[in-house]
Amino acid sequence: MMESFWSRMQVELLDRHRWRTRVELANAIFEYLEIWHNRQRRHSRLGWLTPIEFENATVVA
Repeated sequence: MMESFWSRMQVELLDRHRWRTRVELANAIFEYLEIWHNRQRRHSRLGWLTPIEFENATVVA
């Protein structure tokens, strides 16, 4: 599972940009994880909902 995650991050983030400093890279990784992957990315295990959509649907049900 982790190999799949790192592969996806490599394709979606790391292979597309060049950063001047490690701080820029660290900020980009944080944004990718916290904003994109954890909040907006649709997941097949969640019925192709985002994590937030899934949580809201679970709370309402």
